[in-house]
Amino acid sequence: MSTTLRAPRRAVPSSPGPARRGDVRATWPCAVAVAALVAALAYTFVGGGTLGNLVPLHVWYLADGALFALAIVLLRRVPPRRTAALVLVGSFAVALTGLLAPPRTSDDAYRYLWDGHVQAAGISPYAYAPTDPHLAALRAQEPALFPVTGSCTGWDLRRSGGICTHVNRPTVHTIYPPVAEVWFLGLYEAGRLTGGHGVRTAQAGGALVAVLTTGALLLVLRRTRAPLHRAALWGWCPGVALWAVNDAHVDALGALLMVCGLGVLGCARWGPGNGRVLGRVLGGVLLGAATATKLIPVLALPGAVSGALARGRRPRLRDLTVPAVAGVTFLLCYVPYVLASGLGVIGYLPGYLQEEGYDQGSRFGLLTLLGLPSRLLPAVVAAVLLAAVFHVLRNGDPDAPWRGSLVVVGTALFLAAPGYPWYALLVVALVALEGSWEWLAVPAAGEVMIVLGRDLQQQAYAGALCLVIAGIAVRRLARTADLVSAPRAAAAGPVPVVPSPVRTASSR
Repeated sequence: MSTTLRAPRRAVPSSPGPARRGDVRATWPCAVAVAALVAALAYTFVGGGTLGNLVPLHVWYLADGALFALAIVLLRRVPPRRTAALVLVGSFAVALTGLLAPPRTSDDAYRYLWDGHVQAAGISPYAYAPTDPHLAALRAQEPALFPVTGSCTGWDLRRSGGICTHVNRPTVHTIYPPVAEVWFLGLYEAGRLTGGHGVRTAQAGGALVAVLTTGALLLVLRRTRAPLHRAALWGWCPGVALWAVNDAHVDALGALLMVCGLGVLGCARWGPGNGRVLGRVLGGVLLGAATATKLIPVLALPGAVSGALARGRRPRLRDLTVPAVAGVTFLLCYVPYVLASGLGVIGYLPGYLQEEGYDQGSRFGLLTLLGLPSRLLPAVVAAVLLAAVFHVLRNGDPDAPWRGSLVVVGTALFLAAPGYPWYALLVVALVALEGSWEWLAVPAAGEVMIVLGRDLQQQAYAGALCLVIAGIAVRRLARTADLVSAPRAAAAGPVPVVPSPVRTASSR
C-alpha cells in the first residue's frame, strides 16, 4: 500500500463572523453616546454654574438629559453579553465627572464632615449645634468649614453669631439618623488619613456608592433574569452624578442599602427553604439600615411584603419577618446615640418639617389643587398613602418587591412634592430594578424646582404625574394587546417552516 505525502495545511486566520461584526456595529453608537454624556456632564460641573448662579446650568441640564435618553435607547440594541461591561464602565465614567468641582447645588456635604469631626472628637453629633460655644476649639481646627478670613460671601457661606461657615443651619442640631452619622465619621477619618480635602472625600465616597449601586443592580437583574440594560437607568443618570457624587448626598447610601435589601428578598424566593428564611432576615436588616440612613427608605418596606393580603391567601406570621427585623435593626442603630444624647437624637427633624411647611399642609402642592383647607391636607396625605400601601399588600408581586416599593415611594413623593430632587434617588434605583422609566419624572420635577424656582411646584409635579400615568397606561395597553394576540396566534397553529434548498457543488 502506497502512501502519499501531503504538505501540512497552513492555519488560516479566522475572520470575525457576521455576528461579531454586528455586535461591534451595535455597541459603538451607544459607547459614543455615553462618551458624549460624560463630556457634557464634565462641562456641567466645571462651567461655573452654582446654586447662586443657575443660568449656566440650564442648557447643560437639558443636554445631559437628552444624551442620557439617547444612550439608554441605543443600549437596548447592544448584545446582552456586552451590556454589563458597558453599563459598569459608563457608570464609573459618569461618577467621575462629579469629582471635577466642589459641590455645585448643595452644601449638605459640609454638614456631613462637621458631624464626622465632632464624632471623631468623642462628642455626640446630637449634643450641640455647630455654633455652640462648647465646640469653639473644634471650629478652630476646621478653617475649610469655618473660614476666618475673607468677606464670607458666596452661595454656600453664611454668617451666624459672628461665625462664618459653610455648614448649613449652623444654629440647630443635626437631623441625620445614626447610620448616616457613622458614614460621616468614616468620611472624616478617610479624609484625615489620606490628607485630602474634606469635601473631596465626601464626593469620592458618593462616587464609590454610586458605582457599587450599579454593580448591585446588575447582580440582582442577572439573578432574576431581567434585562441588564435597566441598570444604566441608575448608572448613567445625570442626577446620580449631580446629587450622589458632586453634592455627595447621603441619600445614595440609603438607596444602595435598599437595593441590596430588596435584591436579597427578590432573589431568595428562588432559593431553597432555608435560603428564603435567611433572605428575609438579611433583607430586613438591610432595609432597617437603609431607614436608619435617611428615614425615607421606610417607604420601601410595604414592597418587601407585597401580596401578603392577596385574595385567597391567609396572612402568615412569617410575613412579619422583614418589617420586624427592619424595625429591630433601626432601633439598635439608635441605641449608642440614645445612650449619649437621649431624646436629642430627634435633632432638628420637627423644626425641619415646620420650616418646610409640612406640619400645616402648605407644601402639599398637588393636593392644594383640590381646594381643601390646609389643616386637612396631612390627613388626606395619610389616607392616600395608606391606600397605596394596602394596594401593594393586596395586589403586589412578591417575586418583584421593588415594584410595590416604587409605587409607595413614588406616591409619597408626589404627595409631599419636595423641592429637593436627591430625595428621589430611591426612585431612580427602583426604576432601574423595575424598568418603568416614566417614574424618572419624579426627580426631574424636583430638579425643575431647584433650577426654576419653588413657585413651579404644582406645575412640575403635575407634569410628572401626567407622564407617570401615561406610561402606566401605555404599559397596560401593551400587556392587554399581548394577552389578546396570544390566543389568536395559538389558534392559527404553528407557522410552516420552508426548508431552504440544499446546494450542491454543481449549483455553486
